[in-house]
Amino acid sequence: MHLNLDPTLFEEQQVAFVRELVQSIRVKLQEAGLNGSKLEDATVSIAFSVASAIDDTAAIEADGVEVHPYLTFRTSDEELTHCGENAYTHEFVYEILQKLVEK
Repeated sequence: MHLNLDPTLFEEQQVAFVRELVQSIRVKLQEAGLNGSKLEDATVSIAFSVASAIDDTAAIEADGVEVHPYLTFRTSDEELTHCGENAYTHEFVYEILQKLVEK
């Protein structure tokens, strides 16, 4: 497998990933009966927490071992694309949720 450094492609993939994450969380919370501001607040809170863990901005430790995720995207059968640093998915959560609410 080849590791490809392509920040532009990575960001495109990252935005699509966060959009799907936020939509999925929102739908499940709606199915659980949340609506209005409670729905939006819970969606953004959960999505931001998950994104922060993915981005390695949340301290994660399991059984005394520090865990440091590094996000890549499979962009072909033999290629993983990365941006050269930690992901920044959390930066898109609020913007994406706002666009979903406006629909």
